[in-house]
Amino acid sequence: MSELTTIARPYAKAAFDLAVEKGELDQWSEMLAFAAEVARNETIADFLSGMNSAEKLTEIFVSVCGEQLNEQGQNLIKVMAENGRLAALPDVSIQFLALRRELEKLVDVEVLSAIALSQAQIDAIASKLEARLERKVKLNCSVDETLVAGVVIRAGDLIIDNSVSGRVRRLSDALQS
Repeated sequence: MSELTTIARPYAKAAFDLAVEKGELDQWSEMLAFAAEVARNETIADFLSGMNSAEKLTEIFVSVCGEQLNEQGQNLIKVMAENGRLAALPDVSIQFLALRRELEKLVDVEVLSAIALSQAQIDAIASKLEARLERKVKLNCSVDETLVAGVVIRAGDLIIDNSVSGRVRRLSDALQS
């Protein structure tokens, strides 16, 4: 899959630059998400991997997407079809969203806790993370009873393990060394 990631990068960057220039980040996010789902469809994926001309691929793909694609979105599909890259559309969508998050200084944060967090606790975690990361955060909270108590926070490469099970693991490691 890393090959598709490399292939998708210039398409995502071009779409992102155009979306920023035109002020259409929301519209492009929706278009690319929809096109990515179409490309993931088993029937369409089989069609994309077949021996079809770029014109035929473009025609079918655009007709399936319908009004979900504006003229620039259709042009992107056409260029990707001409280069045999339509299978990379899911990666284009992912990279586009990553570029958008970077522009908007937004980071997704996974919060695992032993019990359901109150809204006050969620707000406190969000405000402290925003100050530490210097970004807006979007918390995705879930419960993992194996933690015993405490929380584990994951934001990209940053992991904050303040759970009892994490502390016991670190204590065990320290005692064994």
